[in-house]
Amino acid sequence: MLNPLRFYKSSKAIPLLTDKTKIDALYKKYRLSVMLAITIGYGFAYPLRLAMSVVKKPLIDTGIFTAFDLGGIDAALLYAYAFGKLFNGFLADHANLKRFFATGVLISALLNLTMGTTPTIMLLWIVLWGLNGWFQGFGAPTGAVVLSNWFSKNERGRYYGIWSTAHSLGEGLTFFVSATLVVYFGWRASFWAPGVFCIFVALGIYFFMQDRPNSLGLPSVADWKNEKSGEVEKVEQKTWSAQLSILKMPAIWILGLASSTMYVTRYAINNWGMLYLQEAKGYSTIEAASLIGVNTFAGIIGCVAYGFISDKLFKAKRPPVTLIFGILEVLSLFIIFFSPPGNTLLLTAAFILYGFTLSGLLAALGGLFAIDIVPKKAAGAVMGFIGVFSYIGAGVQSQISGFLIEKGAIITDGVRIYDFTNTIIFWISGSILSMILAAVLWRVKASD
Repeated sequence: MLNPLRFYKSSKAIPLLTDKTKIDALYKKYRLSVMLAITIGYGFAYPLRLAMSVVKKPLIDTGIFTAFDLGGIDAALLYAYAFGKLFNGFLADHANLKRFFATGVLISALLNLTMGTTPTIMLLWIVLWGLNGWFQGFGAPTGAVVLSNWFSKNERGRYYGIWSTAHSLGEGLTFFVSATLVVYFGWRASFWAPGVFCIFVALGIYFFMQDRPNSLGLPSVADWKNEKSGEVEKVEQKTWSAQLSILKMPAIWILGLASSTMYVTRYAINNWGMLYLQEAKGYSTIEAASLIGVNTFAGIIGCVAYGFISDKLFKAKRPPVTLIFGILEVLSLFIIFFSPPGNTLLLTAAFILYGFTLSGLLAALGGLFAIDIVPKKAAGAVMGFIGVFSYIGAGVQSQISGFLIEKGAIITDGVRIYDFTNTIIFWISGSILSMILAAVLWRVKASD
């Protein structure tokens, strides 16, 4: 009988290889392989958590759910993801990475298929969407552990930036592909299409992923890169001890709060942006999805640019770049929300700037800075810890936004008219507060 604990346990280290040429070849091969798995695999799996983002208007218009109901369903996923990311983050530091990640994607895909065929009963949707959030929480901690084990400190910003493009890839697929499917095949297509596709994604992850270098007879990446320095990882330090040490670091708590408030704005745009553009700016489903989609593809460049700029120009110091990106992101939000309707070119430019800057902030506050300043053995745990703050912020946002949007709606002559004024103030305030909190960490340095 299969023992789940043994099946998911990290692979045992095998004797180190001694042939330097072979070590170099294997490192180059597997680093490419794991980067493809965590970036493309995570990106393709992302629409599994965003299906609700493109179906709000048809669900409201047909009277299936209210905006307040949908805020509660969104929140179920986000709260479950928050605590799932924490719990699974601690597990990921001990787990076989390829099996762990593939399992999360597979179960999330099956839950989306269920959502696409199940009756529209509020309580049932909350349970299913919450379970989906929990299993989505396998992905980010796995990526953090992969990055800390396969890439050294001096290059981690660049590779973290590349990995973070997965968010933008997944969001782009959602707002272009899923939205188009909804227009032609109905709202259920937003669930079953990514569900079917991601069964194959899970298989791809399983075949392309690798566990840690020592399971393949490879030395640590620091040894391979000859980057040992002042704070060499203590061999005696146990994984659990390293994980618990993050709770004593004030900078990690502040990072969590900064990420939490940043996620208020991020998920405001992800979850409610299409409804806002349709109702306040007068765009069609495809037009609104295209504008949101533009920001996601700009985010791909933003993630890579943040990692490169902070690594190369600021020598892995994250706060200065975070402040620059934060100021520009707030500026873009003012243009998005306060520019006059009908100016599509200006709105498109604002969404490009928003996507570029927000994705850099997501990379930094959502994990990169935290991974920099904690022991390598706690990479998954700190990713989960930050994730709790991030997604509680996102979940609270969904409920408050749903309440404010519903409260600001009136029906005149059978037509629902929305007043987003209070909602917009709430959304922008999240980004401003995040920027202030991040600036407090100006003097915090990455560990060696």
